[in-house]
Amino acid sequence: MPEEKETKINKKPSVAKAMEDKEKPKEPSFAFAPAKTFAFKKAMEDKEFETKLLDLARVVRVTGGGKRLRFRALIVAGNKTGKVGIGVAKGLDVPQAIEKATKLAKKHLIEVPIINDTIPHEVSAKFGAAKVLLKPQRKGRGLVAGGTVRLICTLAGIKNISSKVLGTTKNKINNAKATIEAFKKLKRI
Repeated sequence: MPEEKETKINKKPSVAKAMEDKEKPKEPSFAFAPAKTFAFKKAMEDKEFETKLLDLARVVRVTGGGKRLRFRALIVAGNKTGKVGIGVAKGLDVPQAIEKATKLAKKHLIEVPIINDTIPHEVSAKFGAAKVLLKPQRKGRGLVAGGTVRLICTLAGIKNISSKVLGTTKNKINNAKATIEAFKKLKRI
């Protein structure tokens, strides 16, 4: 009988040790850790950038079998500290188009040089039939800009600017792309 007790006593620590091993969290493998940090960074970026819907249109493609209806979304994303981007995408329904355009806008971000809440110098740019002129303004003047340019400047973090859309088009996509081209031409002084 004493031998049985000894074997039972010997078995209990090994069972307890096995249970401890199961309770301890396993160290993440090298392949798993970067994916976790990437997901965390992506979640932080989503909170960091503000997005606005600039244009939503129903577009139709006529085929031999009839009309194919899709939705086109124009999204502007910015963090109000100098980064801004636009994205245009189509989808079968509105949420899909908005999600795709938001992803593109965050992918194509540009850095806008901002000095004293305005741009460093006067700049103009052309995209298609759209032509945009941007001028720096003194502090307190505010955003003197049309709809498309105003929204992009707000999300870029520019508080004092004067702008004029000189082109003959009212196409919001071309006006937005012309504004982004103007921002790309800006030089840090």
